[in-house]
Amino acid sequence: MATIKDVAARAKVSVATVSHVINGTRKVAPATIQRVRQAMKELDYHPNAIAQSLRTQKTNVIGAVISDITNPFFATLIRGAEDAAIEAGYSLIVCNSDESLEKEDRYVRLLQRRQIDGLLISPVGDGSHSVVHELPKWKIPFVFVDRRVDDIDADAVLSENVNGAYQATKHLIDRGHRRIGIILGIRGATTTEERLEGYCKALEEAEIATPNELVICGSYRTEGGRRATASLLGLNAPPTAIFSTNNLMTLGVLQELLEREELSVNGISLISFDDLDLAKLGLFSLTVVIQQPYKMGREATELLLDRMEHSKEAPARVIRVPVELHIRRSVKKLQSRVR
Repeated sequence: MATIKDVAARAKVSVATVSHVINGTRKVAPATIQRVRQAMKELDYHPNAIAQSLRTQKTNVIGAVISDITNPFFATLIRGAEDAAIEAGYSLIVCNSDESLEKEDRYVRLLQRRQIDGLLISPVGDGSHSVVHELPKWKIPFVFVDRRVDDIDADAVLSENVNGAYQATKHLIDRGHRRIGIILGIRGATTTEERLEGYCKALEEAEIATPNELVICGSYRTEGGRRATASLLGLNAPPTAIFSTNNLMTLGVLQELLEREELSVNGISLISFDDLDLAKLGLFSLTVVIQQPYKMGREATELLLDRMEHSKEAPARVIRVPVELHIRRSVKKLQSRVR
């Protein structure tokens, strides 16, 4: 196994110079850097990461704790984060909290012990009882992504949740709907509360009351979306339209509507917050609020890198990534139809 001395001998430089090239601790001539890297490649030499981090006080590792890796939204978000991290010379460790406070606590503490350089986190629920409140004390730079904790002053990259939900609900109102059911995720999570705010804003503008029975939670899960849909359709006066505020819940809504044969010209109208691949199929052709998860992951990582390297004491920044309502055929125009 090659050593740093072997690399120095092959490149015809000192051991100190090889160390400076590896750790970036001193300016080295470009030609010398090229010789050292070529020698490392020829000898298949790989620096000891632990020893290197002790010298530089950096691990070149970013942690990411997200709430559900099975959700295509988060998978795409992580892809954006990973691309930005790799381009900057960092590796990304991804942990899935699975909407569990216990898992979130375990993973955040594990990453802290591994001495990560920074953290991306989509907190579980409202974060009021989570390990997230300890992050400011640990002095690890971190950025909220998709969700945030309202009483923690920290960088965040979020969707335009209020505006997206407002657009979706207003579109339903403009198409003649007055009884609009909404399926929310987990109460307290900022995505849930902001999308509920947009829904309520559109109804209030149209002077439409919001009966409590039309507001129901599906826990951001497919089965939760299905159960919520069954509850809404079981009401004495069912809604004429459903607004599902996350893609996995929308899958559950579709399953329930298909089983009840409600996906027809005279069936329930449906809008989803989040696109999904089958939404474009002629069978469903769903109207959706499209987010930009890749852009969110990338911008969150770039914000974190800037915080780590240049602006540790700067005021917290919040970036809102635009959303867009894509109108397809899943919303029917009501005339005098009564359900």
